[in-house]
Amino acid sequence: MATPTAELEALLMQRSMSDPELIAATEAASDYRILPDANVIKIGGQSMIDRGRAAVYPLVDEIVAARKDHTLLIGTGAGTRARHLYSIAAGLNLPAGVLSQLGASVASQNAEMLGQLLAKYGISSVGDAGLSSVPLYLKEVNAVVFSGMPPYGLWMRPSADGVIPPYRTDAGCYLVAEQFGCKAMIYVKDENGLYTENPKTSKNATFIPKISVDEMKAKGLQDSILEFPVLDLLKAARHVREVQVVNGLVPGNLTRALAGEHVGTIITAN
Repeated sequence: MATPTAELEALLMQRSMSDPELIAATEAASDYRILPDANVIKIGGQSMIDRGRAAVYPLVDEIVAARKDHTLLIGTGAGTRARHLYSIAAGLNLPAGVLSQLGASVASQNAEMLGQLLAKYGISSVGDAGLSSVPLYLKEVNAVVFSGMPPYGLWMRPSADGVIPPYRTDAGCYLVAEQFGCKAMIYVKDENGLYTENPKTSKNATFIPKISVDEMKAKGLQDSILEFPVLDLLKAARHVREVQVVNGLVPGNLTRALAGEHVGTIITAN
């Protein structure tokens, strides 16, 4: 009797990569969790880093303290500078792949700055190719900084509408968490979490402590706190089946979330 591995190999040699039986055979195998004890933290570009010293320095102190008890993969957003670049590039009629490269350059700048602030604690930033060395960094100092923008570049999948890259830093950080099979995905923003409306502009906004992907879409909230593609990625995930959004401007929120407390909003796949 042929083993599942032998059957899969035979299918791979004989069938198209989109063949339903081949896809089912690959689905039967469980994924190996590469970094099951690691936490991915996404530091918002516009919400946190663009605020400068007042927002970033307390967060740096909290990260340094937290890494004593938690393994941290720290991703950075792009923020306001990327929005300026997107505006200019879109006005020049450049495609989504070019905008993706421009956005990645800003997220990388933020990773470099955060890495320099954490350098004296032994925490370094790594480029795209450096992700292969992440386990070594984590083993030595329990934390590492990376750019949150997924490295699609010219291979970025175009959005159904417009040319703004649909997979940006929220999605990039989530993909790292899912592909490494990490313990948790925490988004550090400048709001307490998800609301029924934008709390910055609406007095009627109601806080939502926990919600599913389907509920968010039914309420039309799919792009209100996280990039829309994150929800579809979350729905299809094998390992990271929920994400947490916390207010990084409140001291201690990140630490509490890492400890497993329900802080902010939790968004679940189911």
